Amino acid sequence: MKKQLLLELAINKLAHDWSHLNWEFRDVSLEGKPDKMSQWQGDPVEDIMVVVFRGNHISEPFHRQDFFFIDYAYHLDYNALSAKFDNLITVREGDCYIGQPFNGYALRGDSEDDEIIMIGVHIRKEAFFREYLPALSMDADMFRFFLDPQTDRFSDEFIHLSFEKTSPVRTLLELMVIEYADKKADTQLILKPMVLSLFMHIARRYRLEKPDISADTLPGKIVQYIHSHPESVTLKEIADHFSYHPNYISTLLHQELGKTFSQIVLEKRMDRAVILLQGTTLSIEEIAAMLGYSNHSNFYKAFKEYYGKTPREYIHSSGLSN
Repeated sequence: MKKQLLLELAINKLAHDWSHLNWEFRDVSLEGKPDKMSQWQGDPVEDIMVVVFRGNHISEPFHRQDFFFIDYAYHLDYNALSAKFDNLITVREGDCYIGQPFNGYALRGDSEDDEIIMIGVHIRKEAFFREYLPALSMDADMFRFFLDPQTDRFSDEFIHLSFEKTSPVRTLLELMVIEYADKKADTQLILKPMVLSLFMHIARRYRLEKPDISADTLPGKIVQYIHSHPESVTLKEIADHFSYHPNYISTLLHQELGKTFSQIVLEKRMDRAVILLQGTTLSIEEIAAMLGYSNHSNFYKAFKEYYGKTPREYIHSSGLSN
């Protein structure tokens, strides 16, 4: 059977399933104001769910959800109601709208002549932290975006990106729709690396569309490079990357920023360590490995010297659990 026919059948299947999902939203209170919260609509044992909306009209109530999601305008445009900006954002065909847990959102769309098709990928929080966060941590801005809702429970941030129709993002989503519409015992295992590829393409596009305006100077570029690779960066690596002598890089950083290379690296590692401690249920040993410490005892020592507390003491004093 040709892929196009398989795809059409899969889209029809998931679009039919859309109307049978549990669209009941429980009432919650946000800063004294009434709000709505949706629930995980996939199988309880699933970490990844693929949904498809297909129709001429959609108007969801504004709501929040306890999972990450990627919505893709597969055919025609639709609108996304954003709480943060209190307006409708046009999601054009080929665009992705990426939301955090507790992100406020609602789909809105009308088309008289043709049907709107939206493909959505939902990812459970814990699966995201363990499967995808380590790979995305190399991008400082995206790293913070995906962890902000864990430290700010009702964050209203989102990422809105545009992709060409020839982008691998579209192909990946089509393959995911086909796989999820005809689920097998190993479907989740097949979907997980596909979602990772999807996130990596999103991260690449994010860097192109959201350049770091603070990295115009050489010191700024060096700090941004350190921020993107704090777990493994070395002075020699930076010198090679920017085509300068290591001594020049070291002197420049100290003169311009008043800090040594080692101090900057430690600062970035410790900043990231606190975000991970606050925002995930990763073990301290897992966090240490993500930050480039081959021995978690060295991480304990560095953390205590920097914050005056061990990671466990920090968690306890902050009322966190890990």
